[in-house]
Amino acid sequence: SRHYCVTTQFAFQENEIKLLTAEIERLKNFGCLGVSPSLEGLRDENAKLKYRLNFLKKSLQEERSKSTKSMININSCLQEIFGAAIQAAYPDLENPPLVVTPSQQPKFGDYQCNSAMGISQILLKTREQKVIPREIAEKIVKNIPANECIEKVEIAGPGFINVHLRKDFVSKQLSSLLINGVQPPAIGKRKKVVVDFSSPNIAKEMHVGHLRSTIIGESMCRLFEFAGYEVLRLNHLGDWGTQFGMLIAHLQDKFPDYLTVSPPIGDLQAFYKESKRRFDTEEEFKKRAYQCVVLLQSKNPDFIKAWNLICDVSRREFQKIYNCLDITIIERGESFYHEMMKDIVKEFEDKGFVQVDDGRKVVFVPGFPVPLTIMKSDGGFTYDTSDLAALKHRLCEEKGDILIYVVDSGQSVHLQTIFAAGQMIGWYDPKVTRVAHAAFGVVLGEDKKKFKTRSGDTVRLIDLLEEGLKRAMDKLKDKERDKVVLTPEELKAAQTSVAFGCIKYADLSHNRLNDYVFSFDKMLDDRGNTAAYLLYAFTRIRAIARLASIDEQMLRKAAREEVLVLDHEKEWKLGKCILRFPEILQKILEDLLLHTLCDYLYELATTFTEFYDSCYCVEKDRQTGQIVKVNMWRLLLCEATAIVMAKGFDILGIKPVQRM
Repeated sequence: SRHYCVTTQFAFQENEIKLLTAEIERLKNFGCLGVSPSLEGLRDENAKLKYRLNFLKKSLQEERSKSTKSMININSCLQEIFGAAIQAAYPDLENPPLVVTPSQQPKFGDYQCNSAMGISQILLKTREQKVIPREIAEKIVKNIPANECIEKVEIAGPGFINVHLRKDFVSKQLSSLLINGVQPPAIGKRKKVVVDFSSPNIAKEMHVGHLRSTIIGESMCRLFEFAGYEVLRLNHLGDWGTQFGMLIAHLQDKFPDYLTVSPPIGDLQAFYKESKRRFDTEEEFKKRAYQCVVLLQSKNPDFIKAWNLICDVSRREFQKIYNCLDITIIERGESFYHEMMKDIVKEFEDKGFVQVDDGRKVVFVPGFPVPLTIMKSDGGFTYDTSDLAALKHRLCEEKGDILIYVVDSGQSVHLQTIFAAGQMIGWYDPKVTRVAHAAFGVVLGEDKKKFKTRSGDTVRLIDLLEEGLKRAMDKLKDKERDKVVLTPEELKAAQTSVAFGCIKYADLSHNRLNDYVFSFDKMLDDRGNTAAYLLYAFTRIRAIARLASIDEQMLRKAAREEVLVLDHEKEWKLGKCILRFPEILQKILEDLLLHTLCDYLYELATTFTEFYDSCYCVEKDRQTGQIVKVNMWRLLLCEATAIVMAKGFDILGIKPVQRM
């Protein structure tokens, strides 16, 4: 019998295989396997059917193999079960509420189905039937189909259905995790995700304001990649526009032989400030800067070379940051879309959306008071034009199924207007394609104001990372890890792991929609929900088997042979917590809030500590310290915790170390 925890798509594929097999038999009876030329068409049809049949069989085999290796999302599993029960109990009810959540207290079981109250309200409003929720809960329980997950259910209070999981089911899922590794649940059709993140401006250094977009965007990409999506990571650089006129004019004055000798621009930020000062104060320079813009936009080779030189200096500086933070991203700046912009303007004109306002071409989007300016009065394009061109390219050329813009909250109205314009002109249907703004708040200093240096300047990102490295090393030396505990190589690895891990985690552990206070002291604290605590907890877990002289091969062998006993309440609690990983990831794929993963990893680490304090994994003689017994099933629980934590770290872009 088919359990509800297995995806129902197999049933459809199996049915198609049966139909195709029957069709091939039918064609055989018509002689399509013979040699008569008149039967060529039948032979072709037969060949196509056989090809389709083989493809389906192979596909079904691969899906089954993947399904048996994948972690099961227990919450989704229970939703399928209770969805079927509600459908059977109330077949005429359209879209009944389906609410399944983990129980907050062990006395209420492992999960709860709280749909009865919602169904009671619907029956009262739509049919004027007054049915108490407890009666509805009883009817749902009577219709629960056969399944491998549930041990028993209890109805509590006004109509809560408390669900107790079967221990052998949980044990089996943990064994599968240990044998197959952390495998994501199957996602069905593989979709393409385009993520726009980081996006600094050429000729300006990356500052603390770029930190959030870069870290959040990278983590989102890692999550979607792990879940099996095709991910395109795009860096929408500010590499085009009027500012390049003043930069090129200044380059010509400072380094007149730039075409033959690469100019030694050491400090691009100072170079930019100097050119901006001249642009604001020297009228002749300002005129020449505008001429440079025209020549650049007309693709004059000398000016393109100057533009490339300036961009290359910035790229090298950006790459230093990306190397430190382990960021992978493809550059696709505003210049990439420049040639498409005139077609964007024409398309909006052809469809009658353009109005002329004081020489500007503008587009009013219903629901948004400020129009988009797609062409200036001088014929130049704007950020609105380039953002529309980027949106269209990602939808129509890249064929993105999901588009995510990791951009600060201040751009919210602008982006929503751009998305609505794309929808208005017919580039996408929001019911089919998901276009989302993953907004985030600003980074604050400990004074709760925008994070600045003491002199009031914006904090350079490279300075922030170097300060993190220094403070991480100070922390490790305070703990005397440099004396006898770690080799110089291990100390360096721990320093990098702690410094960059803590900076990333401090950001990701906060709800991205809120501002957050940047504090090295808090993020390097090895107590509480910090990367320092989690990284240290991880190294301790990894050390348990190593100190018991149990290697990976022995653990793998035990995973295949041992039954994970979950009799102790802390073993049971830890086992269930480990298996919640897929439902945590599924939630983040839906709402793009990564702090949920951080909260889960902290909960997992603290649940492990409760388990380790209560359950001996390795028993030693109190006098001699010699190992007298190894409880292998508990070591396997340690290993399961570690591999889930490791995957969580990987999604967050944090690199743990074996020794700290």
